[in-house]
Amino acid sequence: MKWETVDFENIFCFCNGKATKYLDSGEYPVYGSNGVLGYSHAYLYAKAIIVGRVGAYCGTIFYCPNSFWATDNTIVLQIKDGFKSDIRFCKYMLEQMRLNLYASGSAQPLLTQTILSGLKCIQPPIETQKRIADILSAYDDLIENNQKHIKLLEDAEQRLYKEWFIDLHFPGHETTPIINGIPEGWERKTVEKCLVMTIGGGWGKDEPMGNYLHKGRVIRGTDIPDVYYGNYRDVPLRYHTEKDIQTRSLQENDIIFELSNGNIDNIGRCLLIDKEMLRACGENAISASFCKLLRPINEAYALLLFLEIQAMQNNGTMLPLKKHAANGINNFDFQGFLQHDILVPNDIKLLDPIKTVTIKISNLREQLRLLTEARDRLLPKLMNGEIEV
Repeated sequence: MKWETVDFENIFCFCNGKATKYLDSGEYPVYGSNGVLGYSHAYLYAKAIIVGRVGAYCGTIFYCPNSFWATDNTIVLQIKDGFKSDIRFCKYMLEQMRLNLYASGSAQPLLTQTILSGLKCIQPPIETQKRIADILSAYDDLIENNQKHIKLLEDAEQRLYKEWFIDLHFPGHETTPIINGIPEGWERKTVEKCLVMTIGGGWGKDEPMGNYLHKGRVIRGTDIPDVYYGNYRDVPLRYHTEKDIQTRSLQENDIIFELSNGNIDNIGRCLLIDKEMLRACGENAISASFCKLLRPINEAYALLLFLEIQAMQNNGTMLPLKKHAANGINNFDFQGFLQHDILVPNDIKLLDPIKTVTIKISNLREQLRLLTEARDRLLPKLMNGEIEV
């Protein structure tokens, strides 16, 4: 049977999400335009596709096979009664279409039910849809399992840091004297004294022009979660000056730190750069505007500082440094942060068990990159009928 062109309005029912105050209190996931935000004791829909409709995450696609709540910055798509279509296939079809390209709005991108209902797509027979969805779902399951493994390792890494460097229950603590609140031989150093340099990020140009001739990726604050899990597909490729490349190009053990964001919770997000990230991004990668590049003295200071930033986010000590702004762009007291103390052990080998966990995370991240890229290469070929299934 041939593949047919079908109008969206014949396939889907469209609904808008709704605002909710019921987070972290129930069993049902709450989807926003950037994924699961928390959990609720109430739900709106079941077995549907969630599409981000506005702003930076306009056009994002999620599928929930069970009951869920969707916030008011999403549109929910369900298969119409009587229409033969596999909802998982439809999710992959929407990914392939890159819905953000259809968004309207000059100040910020916006998708509406009217825009979506006017689109068309190609639909193969239902049996073919199910086979395609099974193939791509197998990749997604592997990706999800690796992401869960990384999260478990990340939690273990942070628990070790808290136990050893905050609670001071490090190996050998029973016989180590505590002097002025710190173990004998250890020292407190300000963040500033742990760094070689700091510099703001850049943005460059869309196309080569004038002195902007050097091609390089730009890691934004919004890219930090994706890059951490080995997904580089949305990291923009732009053009930079020779000076920007010389002063801002990322190196192994650099830390990208997000300084400013409309969502105050996102301020302080950070990314410890490793060699696999540099290989994946290619030459001349830099951090974006609204971020800061931190270059620690060495690998040990990089790991300590990265873990301290994570601990500050988790225990609330970073919150006083976050500043609300009237224009909606929240900022960070970076000078105050530079004076924050971190604890440095007298023997850097104490960090070896934590470093081992970090290496495992890096290896899993690289596996995720390869899986994600293989899936992304396969997706259009399957969705266009180029590969028979």
